[in-house]
Amino acid sequence: MSQSLSEECTPLKRKYDACFNAWFEGYLEPAVSASVTPEQRTKFSQEKAAEFEKACGKIWQEYRECVQKAVKDKGLESLLSQARQSHPLKEAPPASHDPPRS
Repeated sequence: MSQSLSEECTPLKRKYDACFNAWFEGYLEPAVSASVTPEQRTKFSQEKAAEFEKACGKIWQEYRECVQKAVKDKGLESLLSQARQSHPLKEAPPASHDPPRS
């Protein structure tokens, strides 16, 4: 696993990565199974999202806050703003509290 943007965030990153990877192993195989209906897939995805939030949500929030502080402390906010203006996303990103894949 790689280091985080800030050394102080690395333990949180490792904890989040481990939580996400453990959760994702249980999500991937059943989610792509050809033998389930779209309704079953939707229900499964909703259940797994709730499971993820319960298991990893707090860790994700702590890590995210740490990285946001590091971005600010390192003076990177203006660079990020410039990059977003130069290359805007085509689609809106998920809500900021949604965890990305590790």
